[in-house]
Amino acid sequence: MLDGLVVVDKPSGITSHGVVARVRRVAGTRKVGHAGTLDPMATGVLVLGVNRATRLLGHLTLTDKSYRATIRLGVTTTTDDAEGETIARHGTQGVTPEAVREGLAAMVGTIDQRPSAVSAIKVDGVRAYARVRAGEAVDLPARQVRIDRIEVAAIRGDDIDIEVDCSSGTYIRAIARDLGERLGVGGHLTALRRTRVGAFGEAEAHSLEALDEHFALIPIAQAARASFTAFDADPEQADDVRVGRSLAADLGSGDPVAVFAPDGQFLALYHQRGDHARPVAVFV
Repeated sequence: MLDGLVVVDKPSGITSHGVVARVRRVAGTRKVGHAGTLDPMATGVLVLGVNRATRLLGHLTLTDKSYRATIRLGVTTTTDDAEGETIARHGTQGVTPEAVREGLAAMVGTIDQRPSAVSAIKVDGVRAYARVRAGEAVDLPARQVRIDRIEVAAIRGDDIDIEVDCSSGTYIRAIARDLGERLGVGGHLTALRRTRVGAFGEAEAHSLEALDEHFALIPIAQAARASFTAFDADPEQADDVRVGRSLAADLGSGDPVAVFAPDGQFLALYHQRGDHARPVAVFV
């Protein structure tokens, strides 16, 4: 049975669920899931888990991400991106490059960000985007996110090309919207490409056509070692981990740690709790 991660270079125009369905057919299994949705408009790195590796996905979604994006100033849309309807237009003649850079710099750090109304966040059990499409007005509360870097790559008239490093849960559409609001002219996202999810970047990503020809799977042990701090257990510890016992050990990290048997087999994710390490998820 295949257990591991598949890193897809998602094309524009297909949903993340559509990518999952395609990979299910190629892998010959229903047990495929993704770590972090990309909008249909967006392209780039989408990490999928196959079989047992689907249990890694909930932990991988917490990792940092990187993006390239284009913001268009002067136009506000219902979805904060180019797929929505235009609701306002403003002239941008008074907007300077310095003001753009200052507005983006003000968003770097740990901030409270109001998600886009067409996000996948559930409101009373229903996705926010479904409520918006049904004609409801949705105003989501702000959430704390961390933006490590916003770099202006180019300013082309009203179009601003940026690169972003940020925590999971950050909405790049919201950066576009908020920049437009700060400058008083409105703004929305016209292009988005995710270039990295944790340890996996564009170099590891494969097109759907390439996966049809050769199913490039990162084995679960390799994926776990790339994504988490590793702890190599001795034989006695490995026996304890296989049945989910706590370990009297220092894992060397406060985050989840991947525990490996002496032969290199990936056994579990453990978390430090005082003097002992306790299981988060056991994979054998």
